[in-house]
This record gives sequence, C-alpha cells and structure tokens, in this order.
Amino acid sequence: MLKSIAVISAALLSVAALLLPLRGHEAAAQSVPLLVNVIEYDIVPGQVDNYLAAAKENAAATVKEPGCHAFDILVSQKDPNHVLLVEAYDNAAAVEAHRETAHFKKYAGIIKEMIAKREARPFSSVAMNAKGM
Repeated sequence: MLKSIAVISAALLSVAALLLPLRGHEAAAQSVPLLVNVIEYDIVPGQVDNYLAAAKENAAATVKEPGCHAFDILVSQKDPNHVLLVEAYDNAAAVEAHRETAHFKKYAGIIKEMIAKREARPFSSVAMNAKGM
C-alpha cells in the first residue's frame, strides 16, 4: 500500500511538470480540475521492452489530442516490470474520445497479452504546480 502511494505521488508530480503553460520559469495556476488517470501495470517478464515501445507510440499520439494535457510513462526503479501511466485530460469526454482513436485501439490490441496485472484509478487534480524542465 505504501509502495503504491509513493509511486502515485511520484507520478502525479511528474504530470505536474508537464501540465501548466509556462512563460520562462513561471508556473501558472490551474483554473479547472483535470481528470487524471493513474494506471499501474505489471508486465509479463520478458515483455517490458515491447510494452514500452507500444506505450511510447500511444502516448506520443495521445498528447496531440485536444483534450489531453499529459501522458507520462514511468518504470519502477525496484521492479522494471512495474509500469505506471499518468494521463491528464480535460474531462471524461476527452478520455472517451481517446479510447475511440485508432492509436489507442492499436495499443490495446498489442499489449493485451503483455499484461500480468492492471489497476486503474481516476483522480481529480487540485493543484498541479510545475517549473519548466
């Protein structure tokens, strides 16, 4: 449980680094809560490289969608088969639109045999503060 909390906290901090429009190194305040999906995967041993390639392709296409603000992929430092995705969207409609895209459907089809365990949790952002990276 503590491991999950620490992983989720680290993931949310990484999303915060990408969410706000920045001018120089100034952070801007968030005006509306975002829907943040945190998805934890345990990848079948020997499949993590294949999984990450598919996830990177999906994430790169997803952040180009109008309702998506961020899509981060993190790998546990202690267990390379444990992957965390953190996705930030305007709202549930943006998530549903994402799930209807060709790139998401391709990703879902590719990874289905690579996943040993999946746990998804939706969050609402309260404050996402970041400085330029």
